[in-house]
Amino acid sequence: MNEKMTEMRGLYPEIEPFDSGHLDVGDGHFIYWERVGTPGAKPAVFLHGGPGGGFSERHRQLFDPDLYDVILFDQRGCGKSTPHASLEANTTWHLVADTERLREMAGFERWMVFGGSWGSTLALAYAETHPERVSELVLRGVYTLTRAELAWYYQFGVSEMFPDKWEDFVAPIPEAERGDMMAAYRKRLVGDDEAERLRCALAWSKWEGETNTLMPEPQTSDHFNEDGFALAFARIENHYFVHGGWLEEGQLLRDAHKLADIPGVIVHGRYDMPCPAKYAWALHKAWPKADFHLIEGAGHAFSEPGILDQLIRATERFAKETS
Repeated sequence: MNEKMTEMRGLYPEIEPFDSGHLDVGDGHFIYWERVGTPGAKPAVFLHGGPGGGFSERHRQLFDPDLYDVILFDQRGCGKSTPHASLEANTTWHLVADTERLREMAGFERWMVFGGSWGSTLALAYAETHPERVSELVLRGVYTLTRAELAWYYQFGVSEMFPDKWEDFVAPIPEAERGDMMAAYRKRLVGDDEAERLRCALAWSKWEGETNTLMPEPQTSDHFNEDGFALAFARIENHYFVHGGWLEEGQLLRDAHKLADIPGVIVHGRYDMPCPAKYAWALHKAWPKADFHLIEGAGHAFSEPGILDQLIRATERFAKETS
Protein backbone atom coordinates (compact mmCIF):
# COMPACT_ATOMS: atom_id res chain seq x y z
CA MET A 1 0.00 0.00 0.00
CA ASN A 2 1.52 3.33 -0.96
CA GLU A 3 2.03 6.24 1.42
CA LYS A 4 -0.75 8.35 -0.09
CA MET A 5 -3.35 5.66 0.53
CA THR A 6 -2.43 5.40 4.22
CA GLU A 7 -2.10 9.13 4.93
CA MET A 8 -4.27 10.24 7.85
CA ARG A 9 -6.82 12.88 6.97
CA GLY A 10 -7.05 16.08 9.00
CA LEU A 11 -9.14 19.21 9.15
CA TYR A 12 -9.49 21.47 6.14
CA PRO A 13 -8.00 24.99 6.45
CA GLU A 14 -9.76 27.58 8.62
CA ILE A 15 -12.71 29.19 6.89
CA GLU A 16 -15.11 32.05 7.57
CA PRO A 17 -18.86 31.82 6.93
CA PHE A 18 -20.25 33.43 3.78
CA ASP A 19 -23.58 34.05 5.53
CA SER A 20 -24.92 34.04 9.09
CA GLY A 21 -27.85 35.21 11.15
CA HIS A 22 -30.42 34.47 13.82
CA LEU A 23 -33.59 32.54 13.00
CA ASP A 24 -36.70 33.19 15.07
CA VAL A 25 -37.98 29.68 15.83
CA GLY A 26 -40.72 30.80 18.20
CA ASP A 27 -41.12 30.41 21.96
CA GLY A 28 -38.79 33.39 22.41
CA HIS A 29 -35.82 31.49 20.96
CA PHE A 30 -33.49 32.85 18.28
CA ILE A 31 -31.12 30.30 16.72
CA TYR A 32 -27.71 31.49 15.57
CA TRP A 33 -26.63 29.88 12.28
CA GLU A 34 -23.72 30.09 9.88
CA ARG A 35 -23.25 28.92 6.32
CA VAL A 36 -19.80 27.93 5.05
CA GLY A 37 -18.31 26.52 1.86
CA THR A 38 -19.61 27.18 -1.64
CA PRO A 39 -23.19 28.38 -2.24
CA GLY A 40 -25.06 25.79 -4.26
CA ALA A 41 -22.61 22.96 -3.55
CA LYS A 42 -23.57 19.74 -1.72
CA PRO A 43 -25.95 20.66 1.15
CA ALA A 44 -25.09 19.53 4.68
CA VAL A 45 -25.94 20.37 8.28
CA PHE A 46 -23.70 19.97 11.33
CA LEU A 47 -25.36 19.04 14.64
CA HIS A 48 -23.18 19.76 17.67
CA GLY A 49 -22.91 17.85 20.92
CA GLY A 50 -23.97 18.44 24.48
CA PRO A 51 -26.82 19.19 24.32
CA GLY A 52 -25.83 22.73 25.13
CA GLY A 53 -22.31 22.58 23.68
CA GLY A 54 -22.65 24.89 20.69
CA PHE A 55 -20.49 24.50 17.60
CA SER A 56 -16.91 25.68 17.21
CA GLU A 57 -14.89 27.19 14.39
CA ARG A 58 -13.10 23.85 13.99
CA HIS A 59 -16.36 22.16 13.08
CA ARG A 60 -16.47 24.26 9.91
CA GLN A 61 -13.28 22.48 8.83
CA LEU A 62 -14.81 18.99 8.61
CA PHE A 63 -16.09 19.66 5.09
CA ASP A 64 -14.30 20.42 1.82
CA PRO A 65 -15.37 24.05 1.25
CA ASP A 66 -15.21 23.64 -2.53
CA LEU A 67 -17.65 20.72 -2.46
CA TYR A 68 -20.02 21.55 0.41
CA ASP A 69 -22.58 24.18 1.37
CA VAL A 70 -22.86 23.63 5.14
CA ILE A 71 -25.15 25.05 7.80
CA LEU A 72 -23.90 24.98 11.39
CA PHE A 73 -26.08 26.27 14.21
CA ASP A 74 -26.13 26.70 17.96
CA GLN A 75 -29.06 24.78 19.38
CA ARG A 76 -31.56 26.46 21.69
CA GLY A 77 -30.03 28.20 24.68
CA CYS A 78 -26.34 27.79 23.86
CA GLY A 79 -23.51 29.42 21.93
CA LYS A 80 -24.74 32.60 20.27
CA SER A 81 -28.40 31.53 20.36
CA THR A 82 -30.67 33.37 22.76
CA PRO A 83 -31.91 33.39 25.47
CA HIS A 84 -28.70 31.97 26.97
CA ALA A 85 -28.99 28.77 29.05
CA SER A 86 -32.79 28.81 28.72
CA LEU A 87 -34.65 25.55 29.44
CA GLU A 88 -38.06 26.82 28.36
CA ALA A 89 -39.45 25.18 25.20
CA ASN A 90 -36.15 23.34 24.85
CA THR A 91 -36.60 19.64 24.00
CA THR A 92 -35.35 17.16 21.42
CA TRP A 93 -38.47 17.69 19.35
CA HIS A 94 -38.07 21.47 19.37
CA LEU A 95 -34.55 20.93 17.98
CA VAL A 96 -35.80 18.50 15.31
CA ALA A 97 -38.28 21.16 14.21
CA ASP A 98 -35.58 23.86 14.28
CA THR A 99 -33.33 21.73 12.07
CA GLU A 100 -36.13 21.34 9.55
CA ARG A 101 -36.82 25.10 9.62
CA LEU A 102 -33.18 25.75 8.79
CA ARG A 103 -33.35 23.36 5.82
CA GLU A 104 -36.40 25.19 4.52
CA MET A 105 -34.73 28.57 5.11
CA ALA A 106 -31.71 27.47 3.02
CA GLY A 107 -33.95 26.05 0.28
CA PHE A 108 -32.33 22.60 0.39
CA GLU A 109 -34.44 19.68 -0.83
CA ARG A 110 -32.24 17.15 0.97
CA TRP A 111 -28.98 17.38 2.88
CA MET A 112 -26.29 15.31 4.48
CA VAL A 113 -26.73 15.25 8.26
CA PHE A 114 -23.55 15.09 10.36
CA GLY A 115 -23.78 14.69 14.13
CA GLY A 116 -21.46 13.66 16.94
CA SER A 117 -22.19 12.61 20.52
CA TRP A 118 -25.54 14.28 21.44
CA GLY A 119 -25.44 15.47 17.82
CA SER A 120 -25.73 11.82 16.77
CA THR A 121 -28.82 11.48 18.98
CA LEU A 122 -30.40 14.53 17.38
CA ALA A 123 -29.33 13.37 13.91
CA LEU A 124 -31.05 10.02 14.46
CA ALA A 125 -34.19 11.68 15.82
CA TYR A 126 -34.27 14.04 12.83
CA ALA A 127 -33.53 11.35 10.23
CA GLU A 128 -36.14 8.99 11.67
CA THR A 129 -38.69 11.85 11.58
CA HIS A 130 -37.74 13.19 8.13
CA PRO A 131 -35.96 10.34 6.27
CA GLU A 132 -36.95 11.81 2.91
CA ARG A 133 -34.88 14.93 3.70
CA VAL A 134 -31.63 13.09 4.49
CA SER A 135 -29.26 12.25 1.64
CA GLU A 136 -26.60 10.69 3.91
CA LEU A 137 -25.95 10.39 7.63
CA VAL A 138 -22.51 10.68 9.29
CA LEU A 139 -22.50 9.81 12.99
CA ARG A 140 -19.67 9.99 15.52
CA GLY A 141 -19.74 8.84 19.15
CA VAL A 142 -23.22 7.33 18.89
CA TYR A 143 -25.52 8.02 21.84
CA THR A 144 -29.02 6.54 21.91
CA LEU A 145 -29.93 8.11 25.28
CA THR A 146 -31.18 5.03 27.09
CA ARG A 147 -31.35 4.82 30.88
CA ALA A 148 -28.40 2.41 30.86
CA GLU A 149 -26.20 4.87 28.94
CA LEU A 150 -27.07 7.70 31.34
CA ALA A 151 -26.42 5.55 34.41
CA TRP A 152 -23.06 4.40 33.00
CA TYR A 153 -21.80 7.97 32.78
CA TYR A 154 -23.53 9.73 35.65
CA GLN A 155 -23.98 7.03 38.29
CA PHE A 156 -21.72 3.98 38.03
CA GLY A 157 -19.36 2.87 35.31
CA VAL A 158 -17.10 5.67 34.15
CA SER A 159 -16.74 6.44 37.87
CA GLU A 160 -14.66 3.25 38.11
CA MET A 161 -12.36 4.35 35.27
CA PHE A 162 -11.81 7.93 36.48
CA PRO A 163 -12.03 7.79 40.31
CA ASP A 164 -10.03 11.00 40.72
CA LYS A 165 -12.26 12.99 38.40
CA TRP A 166 -15.40 11.32 39.79
CA GLU A 167 -14.45 12.60 43.22
CA ASP A 168 -14.54 16.16 41.85
CA PHE A 169 -17.88 15.47 40.14
CA VAL A 170 -19.64 14.26 43.29
CA ALA A 171 -18.04 16.91 45.55
CA PRO A 172 -20.85 19.51 45.25
CA ILE A 173 -23.51 16.91 46.13
CA PRO A 174 -24.18 15.79 49.74
CA GLU A 175 -23.61 12.06 50.29
CA ALA A 176 -27.29 11.50 51.07
CA GLU A 177 -28.25 12.64 47.52
CA ARG A 178 -25.59 10.78 45.54
CA GLY A 179 -27.89 7.84 44.76
CA ASP A 180 -29.30 9.93 41.87
CA MET A 181 -26.62 12.31 40.66
CA MET A 182 -28.63 13.70 37.75
CA ALA A 183 -31.56 14.62 40.01
CA ALA A 184 -29.24 16.11 42.64
CA TYR A 185 -27.54 18.29 40.04
CA ARG A 186 -30.90 19.24 38.54
CA LYS A 187 -32.05 20.71 41.86
CA ARG A 188 -28.99 22.94 42.01
CA LEU A 189 -28.72 23.87 38.33
CA VAL A 190 -32.27 25.26 38.32
CA GLY A 191 -32.08 26.65 41.87
CA ASP A 192 -32.04 30.27 42.97
CA ASP A 193 -28.55 30.23 44.50
CA GLU A 194 -26.47 31.78 41.70
CA ALA A 195 -23.10 30.84 43.21
CA GLU A 196 -24.12 27.22 43.75
CA ARG A 197 -25.60 27.08 40.25
CA LEU A 198 -22.29 28.12 38.71
CA ARG A 199 -20.23 25.86 40.98
CA CYS A 200 -22.34 22.86 39.97
CA ALA A 201 -22.31 23.85 36.31
CA LEU A 202 -18.51 23.95 36.32
CA ALA A 203 -18.25 20.58 38.09
CA TRP A 204 -20.72 18.96 35.66
CA SER A 205 -18.98 20.46 32.63
CA LYS A 206 -15.48 19.61 33.86
CA TRP A 207 -16.46 15.95 34.33
CA GLU A 208 -17.32 15.67 30.65
CA GLY A 209 -14.42 17.77 29.42
CA GLU A 210 -11.86 15.61 31.22
CA THR A 211 -13.31 12.20 30.28
CA ASN A 212 -13.84 12.97 26.60
CA THR A 213 -10.51 11.89 25.17
CA LEU A 214 -8.33 8.81 25.52
CA MET A 215 -5.36 10.98 26.50
CA PRO A 216 -5.59 14.43 28.13
CA GLU A 217 -6.26 17.07 25.47
CA PRO A 218 -6.30 20.61 26.92
CA GLN A 219 -7.49 22.11 23.62
CA THR A 220 -10.71 20.14 24.12
CA SER A 221 -11.10 20.12 27.91
CA ASP A 222 -10.19 23.74 28.76
CA HIS A 223 -13.29 25.11 27.03
CA PHE A 224 -15.49 23.17 29.48
CA ASN A 225 -14.08 25.21 32.38
CA GLU A 226 -15.32 28.58 31.09
CA ASP A 227 -18.20 29.99 33.15
CA GLY A 228 -20.50 31.01 30.29
CA PHE A 229 -20.02 27.77 28.39
CA ALA A 230 -20.39 25.60 31.50
CA LEU A 231 -23.62 27.25 32.63
CA ALA A 232 -25.43 26.62 29.34
CA PHE A 233 -23.83 23.22 28.83
CA ALA A 234 -24.62 21.83 32.28
CA ARG A 235 -28.12 23.27 32.61
CA ILE A 236 -29.26 22.19 29.16
CA GLU A 237 -27.55 18.79 29.17
CA ASN A 238 -28.89 17.91 32.61
CA HIS A 239 -32.37 19.15 31.59
CA TYR A 240 -32.37 16.83 28.58
CA PHE A 241 -30.97 13.83 30.40
CA VAL A 242 -33.25 14.06 33.43
CA HIS A 243 -36.14 13.91 30.95
CA GLY A 244 -34.63 11.06 28.90
CA GLY A 245 -34.48 13.33 25.88
CA TRP A 246 -38.30 13.11 25.65
CA LEU A 247 -37.72 9.78 23.89
CA GLU A 248 -39.36 6.46 24.59
CA GLU A 249 -36.86 4.01 26.05
CA GLY A 250 -34.90 2.45 23.17
CA GLN A 251 -36.79 4.51 20.57
CA LEU A 252 -33.85 5.44 18.34
CA LEU A 253 -32.67 1.84 17.90
CA ARG A 254 -36.26 0.59 17.62
CA ASP A 255 -36.93 2.98 14.74
CA ALA A 256 -33.60 2.48 12.95
CA HIS A 257 -35.50 0.63 10.20
CA LYS A 258 -36.58 4.08 8.99
CA LEU A 259 -32.95 4.68 7.95
CA ALA A 260 -32.92 1.64 5.65
CA ASP A 261 -32.56 3.66 2.42
CA ILE A 262 -30.10 6.23 3.79
CA PRO A 263 -26.38 5.62 3.19
CA GLY A 264 -24.30 6.34 6.26
CA VAL A 265 -21.07 6.11 8.20
CA ILE A 266 -20.73 5.38 11.92
CA VAL A 267 -17.40 6.30 13.57
CA HIS A 268 -16.84 5.33 17.21
CA GLY A 269 -13.82 5.17 19.52
CA ARG A 270 -13.16 1.80 21.15
CA TYR A 271 -12.53 3.54 24.50
CA ASP A 272 -15.30 6.13 24.29
CA MET A 273 -16.22 6.73 27.94
CA PRO A 274 -19.34 8.95 27.62
CA CYS A 275 -20.85 6.78 24.88
CA PRO A 276 -20.17 3.02 25.22
CA ALA A 277 -19.38 1.29 21.91
CA LYS A 278 -22.10 -1.30 22.53
CA TYR A 279 -24.77 1.10 21.30
CA ALA A 280 -22.92 2.11 18.15
CA TRP A 281 -22.53 -1.61 17.41
CA ALA A 282 -26.26 -2.16 17.95
CA LEU A 283 -27.06 0.69 15.55
CA HIS A 284 -24.68 -0.83 12.99
CA LYS A 285 -26.58 -4.13 13.23
CA ALA A 286 -29.95 -2.38 12.90
CA TRP A 287 -28.82 -0.21 9.96
CA PRO A 288 -26.76 -2.37 7.59
CA LYS A 289 -26.49 0.31 4.91
CA ALA A 290 -24.11 2.27 7.16
CA ASP A 291 -20.38 1.58 7.17
CA PHE A 292 -19.05 1.02 10.68
CA HIS A 293 -15.62 2.10 11.92
CA LEU A 294 -14.61 1.17 15.47
CA ILE A 295 -11.42 3.15 16.06
CA GLU A 296 -8.74 1.50 18.19
CA GLY A 297 -6.80 3.73 20.56
CA ALA A 298 -9.47 6.42 20.59
CA GLY A 299 -11.94 7.90 23.04
CA HIS A 300 -14.90 10.16 22.32
CA ALA A 301 -13.72 13.45 20.80
CA PHE A 302 -13.94 14.18 17.07
CA SER A 303 -10.40 15.62 17.23
CA GLU A 304 -8.74 12.29 18.05
CA PRO A 305 -6.66 11.34 14.98
CA GLY A 306 -8.26 8.00 14.07
CA ILE A 307 -11.78 9.37 14.51
CA LEU A 308 -11.06 12.57 12.59
CA ASP A 309 -9.47 10.58 9.76
CA GLN A 310 -12.64 8.51 9.22
CA LEU A 311 -14.93 11.54 9.50
CA ILE A 312 -13.01 13.40 6.81
CA ARG A 313 -12.96 10.30 4.62
CA ALA A 314 -16.75 10.08 5.02
CA THR A 315 -17.39 13.68 3.98
CA GLU A 316 -14.93 13.30 1.08
CA ARG A 317 -16.60 10.12 -0.07
CA PHE A 318 -20.15 11.47 -0.04
CA ALA A 319 -19.10 14.65 -1.85
CA LYS A 320 -17.40 12.62 -4.58
CA GLU A 321 -20.34 10.22 -4.92
CA THR A 322 -22.70 13.17 -5.32
CA SER A 323 -20.54 14.91 -7.90
